[in-house]
Amino acid sequence: MKTLKPKPIASLSLDLDNQWSYMKIHGDAGWDQFPSYLDVMVPRALQMLKELKLTITFFIVGQDAALDKNAAALQSIAQAGHEIGNHSFHHESWLHLYSEAEIEKEVAIAESHIERVTGKRPNGFRGPGYSFSPAVLRVLKRRGYQYDASTFPTFLGPLARAYYFMTSKMSPAEREKRKALFGSFKDGFQPLKPYQWRMGGDRLTEIPVTTLPIFKIPIHFSYLLYLATYSPTLTFLYFRFALWLCKLTKTQPSLLLHPLDFLGCDDVPELAFFPAMNQPTHKKLRVLRKTLQMLAQEFTVVPVGYHARMVLETRHLPVKDPKPKSGMLPREV
Repeated sequence: MKTLKPKPIASLSLDLDNQWSYMKIHGDAGWDQFPSYLDVMVPRALQMLKELKLTITFFIVGQDAALDKNAAALQSIAQAGHEIGNHSFHHESWLHLYSEAEIEKEVAIAESHIERVTGKRPNGFRGPGYSFSPAVLRVLKRRGYQYDASTFPTFLGPLARAYYFMTSKMSPAEREKRKALFGSFKDGFQPLKPYQWRMGGDRLTEIPVTTLPIFKIPIHFSYLLYLATYSPTLTFLYFRFALWLCKLTKTQPSLLLHPLDFLGCDDVPELAFFPAMNQPTHKKLRVLRKTLQMLAQEFTVVPVGYHARMVLETRHLPVKDPKPKSGMLPREV
């Protein structure tokens, strides 16, 4: 009898950005009332993941965990057996501008509320807007985190930022704070495969969000859903090629979901500015289900924490020295 070769692993995560956090980044009024779609989106996501037999990582924003109205939705994530990660408290994409003391407070408060609500203490972190700095990494290591997952190696970050600025209502001061949103062109030269950050005698594992090997074009699901507004058929071909190229280059992908992947224009018309949010929910869910099925056919899908543990146990990881983003030095307090 022929023995089936085990599939390589791929990790999958969902950044649980809420409606208010998108409004905040966009510069929209009313975000500070913390409007939420979690009671609609979370059950929908959990149901699809259950049907597809996928267990993933949810990176939760501390501010949402601090509000009683979100408790039931967040508790249901942990009860379904998914890994819980920390996505900061205030969800500010300029986290790399914080002083180390401010970062410590930001991570610790989020951590406390997330553990209180879900019963699980996070040991993985993703910065909002893929923001990170040496100070963030030092705080995570000091607090016992197993991994960071904040790097996004793509050349298209400046284009994404330009789109947000073009569709936003932000003042010059607000734009200045967001000028590193989604990273710079040189972020495309960051590694795709896991590595470790060196901080003196300490190490912290980094699991990058995977982009298309060699070309460094996004392949996460929000991007696929945007492409599908033009042609679902070409989107599936593109994703199939991406998964094939990951296998060819021995890249174990770590892919990313967002809440708006599960929502359409009929759910949250206030977020019509977001790519693919001109589509009805049923169309988006059909494309999303198909792409998740494609991923699960080619890879064994695991949470990011499992991915981090496995690469540490099975390979010698490269080591990098962290550097602050160009021209972005933390402020002193």
